Amino acid sequence: MEGVIENFEEYWLLIRDVWDTGFLGHSIGNLLVAVFIFGIFFVLRGIFTRFVLSIMDRWVERTETKLDDYLRDAVRSPLRFLFFALGFFFATQYLDFEGDMERFAENANRTLIIIAIFWAIYNAVQPVSMALDRLKTLLTPEILQWLIAGAKTAIVLIAGATILQTWGIQVAPIIAGLGLFGVAVALGAQDLFKNLIGGMSILIERRFGIGDWIKVEGVVEGTVEKIGFRSTHVRRFDKAPVYVPNQHLSDNAVTNFSAMTYRRISWLIGVEYRTTHEQLRQIRDDIEAYLRAAEDFAQPPSAPLFVRIDSFGPSSIDILVYCFTKTTVWGEWLEVKEALAHRIKQIVEGAGAGFALPSQSIYVETLPLAPDEIAAEKKT
Repeated sequence: MEGVIENFEEYWLLIRDVWDTGFLGHSIGNLLVAVFIFGIFFVLRGIFTRFVLSIMDRWVERTETKLDDYLRDAVRSPLRFLFFALGFFFATQYLDFEGDMERFAENANRTLIIIAIFWAIYNAVQPVSMALDRLKTLLTPEILQWLIAGAKTAIVLIAGATILQTWGIQVAPIIAGLGLFGVAVALGAQDLFKNLIGGMSILIERRFGIGDWIKVEGVVEGTVEKIGFRSTHVRRFDKAPVYVPNQHLSDNAVTNFSAMTYRRISWLIGVEYRTTHEQLRQIRDDIEAYLRAAEDFAQPPSAPLFVRIDSFGPSSIDILVYCFTKTTVWGEWLEVKEALAHRIKQIVEGAGAGFALPSQSIYVETLPLAPDEIAAEKKT
């Protein structure tokens, strides 16, 4: 019996030893207290989100400027993450590590602070840039997006370098190695850099923007959806996407139909040759009067407008109708053109004339002999 009691005493001493030296020389009780401290800050994060951020939301809604709205959205997630960093900091401070673990805990806390700071800066780049109206007037939306992407990339790289420096990793040798690697890559990626430069020239020259209808002869025709670093995403009218390298768009002639001030209608209206002089004059004058009275058409001197007897064709007298619509939208332009076609038909029919049909006249000087006439000539 005494042996059993001694064994239990030894087992109890073993439990106490495990409890006291549970992890890295810290008792399990201290670890539980550290976890409890971390849990307190986790709960405080929820309280902060529920009350403090809601107060901030109400305050921001009362202001007229949008800049504070953007900044609030930028710092919301980093502030919530900061409570996680605070909980980790106080938990490690309570455990009071020594030696290598102390340095590890300090570097980990620094890393969490760096992440929170650069996270807020990263989130603030786009809303702040969008809030600056001067940038919108000086730069196109596409260039602004490129600058935002570049700034975000730079922030991530700086944050990564700062974290590496915190852990004692020298960044300079890495940068030097990347420089040599970049030279090797540049030699094999000349097309990539050509497309990158082509994209920059497109944005600087403002050849086209997102939503524009463009045409590059032999390359693509459609609506621009995205201008990327390497290629431009164009949606054809059959809804098929085309990814065109920027080099093709910068080196070739690009027709930007969306930049049209007006949209042209050019017709030859053919009437019959039996149309009289008075009917021709009436048709011409009525068509011109309609074009000048309708609000859908641009008027001189903004755009030319002609209705003239143009030529005597093979089977018709041709009347030239040359004008421009105010709208450049394809669907609206079709509606205006359809209304003009109906009106011209009414004018021609109202004048008692008709539209000419393509025809040819054949003149025969002599007719071939009939079979009986051929037989009579043979007898003679």
